[in-house]
Amino acid sequence: MGLLKNIGFVSLTTVLSIVVLFLLTKLMGAKQVSQMTMFDYVEGITIGSVAAELATDLDAPLNSLTALVIYGLAAVGISLWTSHSLTARRVFTGKPLVLLENGVIYRENLKKAKLDLNEFLTFCRIGGWFDLNQLQTAILEHNGIVSFLPKETDRPATPSDLGQTPKKTVPQTPFIMDGRLLSGNIRQAGKAESWVHRALLRQGYQEEKDVLLALWDGGEKLTVFPMQPAKPASQIETL
Repeated sequence: MGLLKNIGFVSLTTVLSIVVLFLLTKLMGAKQVSQMTMFDYVEGITIGSVAAELATDLDAPLNSLTALVIYGLAAVGISLWTSHSLTARRVFTGKPLVLLENGVIYRENLKKAKLDLNEFLTFCRIGGWFDLNQLQTAILEHNGIVSFLPKETDRPATPSDLGQTPKKTVPQTPFIMDGRLLSGNIRQAGKAESWVHRALLRQGYQEEKDVLLALWDGGEKLTVFPMQPAKPASQIETL
């Protein structure tokens, strides 16, 4: 009975920790790992550790729960503070560091960023820059990502450079998913289901159940992906 009681208690505290973590995450706002500041990273690790302790601490779960809530509220408070104070933002978020500009690599800023030249060159290659002569500026952002500004002569040409005015691109709207018509999307787009069926017939599809995905481009085109491809996908063997 004692073992069953412990299992039940751990299950209860685990569910409680999951619920509290979910609520705190919603309160703090979701960020991708690449968007986290150093403070966000440390805060996340600490909150995760406290949540794990809450799930397994059979003697004093209230202590872990209290610490978890305090950490979460502190993170929210600091986030609000940094959004209103430049000084707090510099302290908790940090400042971008210029690593390269006008053909000069700033060694002191590399030291501040705890980067060596090999790591800097790795960031450049990951960013698609294998020739540093093509770069005007490289900046280490506060979230650890290096952003690059290419020289005017080495940046990709834009339509405005060529004197062109391309047609505005709009996001594609799904009209069919997994063989089912999305009636709400079709109505919102100002189309009728009969229009969708005619567009399918023109491409050789008798019914929507034969379609895995159909996307509307904002005009008269419907991009259709079949439910069963005529040709099986090639198998790529890996070592």
